[in-house]
Amino acid sequence: MATVELLFSAQPEHVRTARLVAAAVARRAGVDEAVLDEVRLAVGEACSRAVGLHRSNGVTTPVRVVLTEEEKTFSIEVGDEVPGAGVAAADAVGVPGARDAAPAEDFADGEDEMGLAVIRGLVDDVEVSAGEDGGTIRMSWPADPDAPLA
Repeated sequence: MATVELLFSAQPEHVRTARLVAAAVARRAGVDEAVLDEVRLAVGEACSRAVGLHRSNGVTTPVRVVLTEEEKTFSIEVGDEVPGAGVAAADAVGVPGARDAAPAEDFADGEDEMGLAVIRGLVDDVEVSAGEDGGTIRMSWPADPDAPLA
């Protein structure tokens, strides 16, 4: 299992770098070429959401992206450190216990929910968690590490 961890300051200009890294690692992991645009878009949405949450709540810690290549799966986790971030949106997508967390200050709840809806539309396997230590969006795609690189 190979893992790449990317930490970046919560600046919108760094989201593009995260998308490029995610696409490169996904390609190397054997994710189908036809799916790479979906990987880029989903990572862009998740990272933009985390950046927005950090900025609107005054969080200065970096946004964390973990890219993991497993035997037949490629997964990406995008984490923020905003307590209770996206509680309403996480609850809307069925995260058990999401309502137990304290809500973050206003990060345009509609924007948060819209970003999660876009991610759900792009990725079949998505898990959203929110708690007092922050939130995580975990996405995964099938991969064939033995496939030739294009």
